[in-house]
Amino acid sequence: MKWSFFYEKIQEIISRNKRPLDLMNWVKKCKLLAIKALQFNWQLCIKLEDIWQALHHMFNLAQNWQINLWILDKVPAKPISKWLTFSKAEFRDAIKKCSSLSMFGSDHILWHHLKILTADDKCVTNFINIANRYINLGYWPLYFKMFLLVIILKLNKVAYNSLKAFWLIVLLNMLEKLIKKIISERLQV
Repeated sequence: MKWSFFYEKIQEIISRNKRPLDLMNWVKKCKLLAIKALQFNWQLCIKLEDIWQALHHMFNLAQNWQINLWILDKVPAKPISKWLTFSKAEFRDAIKKCSSLSMFGSDHILWHHLKILTADDKCVTNFINIANRYINLGYWPLYFKMFLLVIILKLNKVAYNSLKAFWLIVLLNMLEKLIKKIISERLQV
């Protein structure tokens, strides 16, 4: 069988040479990607400022579009209701649904960390006080608006000189995401 032949060869190389890197000759060699400079408006993006300008233009196209507010006139008015304060159960239920395997946020906190913190009554009470205070003030702090932007190459592209050859991943503050999850669940009821 093929697998037994390869297994014997691997054992022989490892035991005789004691250099596992000799096995690399069997691995299919990968070609390095041909990287060209990004282009935006037929100009090369050489400076960091040019790259950010290109990314801004590519991913914030709708920023200056006109908005027709008349569409809001068609939405029937709902009675105004009092916003109830958040509860420990809401925080704990929302955090249970979050995967502990997901990526950290801009604050370098994982869902796993928040799960541990919300298990403690004192910590979850502090989170509730923060969330209630922001809702009552009608204020969303600048700290919650900060994010990390990660740019990743899309695989199997012929050239990487176009912005469409990249994925942009935005990492948000985890406490902010938790509070938004709870607000979203309330609004969907």
